[in-house]
Amino acid sequence: MRMKLTSPRRKARHLRVPAFAPVPMRARADGWTPARQAAFLGALAETGSVRDAARRAGMARETAYRLRRRPGAGSFAAAWDTVTGAAAKGDRSRNRKVTREERAQRALYGVLKVRMYRGRHVATERKADNSALLAYLAQLDRLAVSDAPDVTSLQRFTPACVSTGCET
Repeated sequence: MRMKLTSPRRKARHLRVPAFAPVPMRARADGWTPARQAAFLGALAETGSVRDAARRAGMARETAYRLRRRPGAGSFAAAWDTVTGAAAKGDRSRNRKVTREERAQRALYGVLKVRMYRGRHVATERKADNSALLAYLAQLDRLAVSDAPDVTSLQRFTPACVSTGCET
């Protein structure tokens, strides 16, 4: 009887960056554009180093941490935690609640999907977030049926308020 000798298989390491809603920012050529945010997360998945990832995105490490702490950066921070493995340790991003403002931003502008191939960031694409859009439509249906419609929640969904964070 012959025994087949095989080497133990190593688990394939597939780097995956979850789709995220970019942090709403003022438009600046030298700032954290949505493309730079996606490039940063892709480089972070490749290198595992915030300093190296920020450098590849053409930004500074300190500004990356500042971007993470900004209001409206929940999706970006959750993607960052998933990429670095912090989500598995603390389980913060798995049960993260999506705010109304973030849902509105996702419904209007979609999410960014970072494409990785053989451990390298190769592309970024914008995808529609249909679940956020359907949630907003359900909210509209509930408002149409209710006796006293909540106009303030609808005003927060306008494109101007989503990008600037209007106060009601």
